[in-house]
Amino acid sequence: MHTIKLFALCMGAVVCGHAFAEDTTVTLKDHKFTVEQANDPASQERGLMFRDSMPADRGMIFNFTDEQPRTFWMKNCRMPLDILYFDKNYKLVSVQQRVPACRSDPCPTYPSEGPSKYVLELNAGMADKLGVKPGDSLSLAK
Repeated sequence: MHTIKLFALCMGAVVCGHAFAEDTTVTLKDHKFTVEQANDPASQERGLMFRDSMPADRGMIFNFTDEQPRTFWMKNCRMPLDILYFDKNYKLVSVQQRVPACRSDPCPTYPSEGPSKYVLELNAGMADKLGVKPGDSLSLAK
């Protein structure tokens, strides 16, 4: 398998396989988050770029059509984020915590520790606050 480098951590992924609404609810460790979807090329490029902050109960979820190692970077992101990588069964594979905004070129990369199909971006520090660990489950509102 090879690692996919995305244009930016804050950019959306191609959303396929599920009929997500623009906003949906996910639950992690009994905490609900309203998450945005990047469903078209414009929103995929924009993602969370150029935002200075995000409410504590918000985030963005990336839904890929396949499961493989993922690598993100923070180009054009202004706020630090936690990046949570989930497998095809919505089990947490790994977490990149408190990923800072990129202030250099090229930006550092932040890989998953195993294959993932879903990636959840939350405000930096939320993973610690929730006490997440590999194997934790993510659930999506249907």
